[in-house]
Amino acid sequence: MKDFTIIASSTMGLESIVRDECVELGFKDVHAFNGKVEFKGNFKDVVKANIHLRCADRIFIKMGEFKALTFEELFQNVKKIKWSEIIEKNGEFPISWVSSVKSKLFSKSDIQKIAKKAIVENMKEIYDIEKFPENGALFRIKIQGNKDIFTIMIDTSGDALHKRGYRNLINEAPLKETMAAALVKLSRWKGGDRPFVDPMCGTGTIAIEAAMIGRNIAPGVNRNFAAEEWKVIPKDYWIDLRDEAFSQEDYENKVMVYASDIDAETIKIAEENAERAGVEEDILFECKNFLDLEPTAEKGCLVTNPPYGERLLNDEKVERLYRLLGDVCKTRFPKWSYYIITSYPEFEKYFDKKSTKNRKLYNGGIECHYYQYYGER
Repeated sequence: MKDFTIIASSTMGLESIVRDECVELGFKDVHAFNGKVEFKGNFKDVVKANIHLRCADRIFIKMGEFKALTFEELFQNVKKIKWSEIIEKNGEFPISWVSSVKSKLFSKSDIQKIAKKAIVENMKEIYDIEKFPENGALFRIKIQGNKDIFTIMIDTSGDALHKRGYRNLINEAPLKETMAAALVKLSRWKGGDRPFVDPMCGTGTIAIEAAMIGRNIAPGVNRNFAAEEWKVIPKDYWIDLRDEAFSQEDYENKVMVYASDIDAETIKIAEENAERAGVEEDILFECKNFLDLEPTAEKGCLVTNPPYGERLLNDEKVERLYRLLGDVCKTRFPKWSYYIITSYPEFEKYFDKKSTKNRKLYNGGIECHYYQYYGER
């Protein structure tokens, strides 16, 4: 197959970070859109994207895009797609996601049935069989309609990319690994002489993602993907690109990550997660109140996801927490950079300092802002 379009789906607000990651990985013709980044590539790039992208949600192959105002147009356009270039004779090909926004065709169940029928009719002609057993590898299809334009894609990831495999136990309001990695990337921290601190670390996701970035550990190197079972992608691609990722890990870089939380049980879980991620030696976990925090260097980077919204319920407690956090940051860490994500609209008022910049992000569907305070460079 010649080069095709690959889609890295993204949480709203993280598109530019995913785009930058794609450029860094050497992908061609990279463009960011709402909720996704598209680039040109081949099957090797599909493998590379799954193993290396830290902040994307899933990797899809774009099979087609067209305008459809009637179900007949939908049927004919889906039937035209060269499905057999990807899906093998016994492949399982459910239409797993359908969305339709501001389109004449809005019935998701009808879109699903008609598209499925079109794919079957197409593959009957190619494979010259009447019935498909669908007992082989999984090819989950996504159909996205927006203003009568339908995008048809196949998921290559399987489980979403935030499922790195190191986090078995989570706290009440978990931050996805992909979001945690984005918070670290936005802080520009990469290790070296500047320590990294998360004073309300919960089960350690931000600290673990920071250590993985500092060590250049590819986020998907130790997990499996749906497309590994596809005959169309040589097994060697997965073996070679994993080997390459392992060889690029950096154990010379100085990585100093400090993570603490007031809850002892949570810290125990965080330590287990770090061990599974292979970064237990790069993070010092402690059970302590953030009010006892002391800097280990003159300059550094503090990134945290403090309790907010429904996690505390009581506005008075939230406001007191932010006021105290502001005092700790300004008095004990005057030259540090600090980065705080919260959904609380009056955060800056109680933190008592205007951020250098803030960025709107969506954490688990909740609108948040990421407040960024730049310290001395």
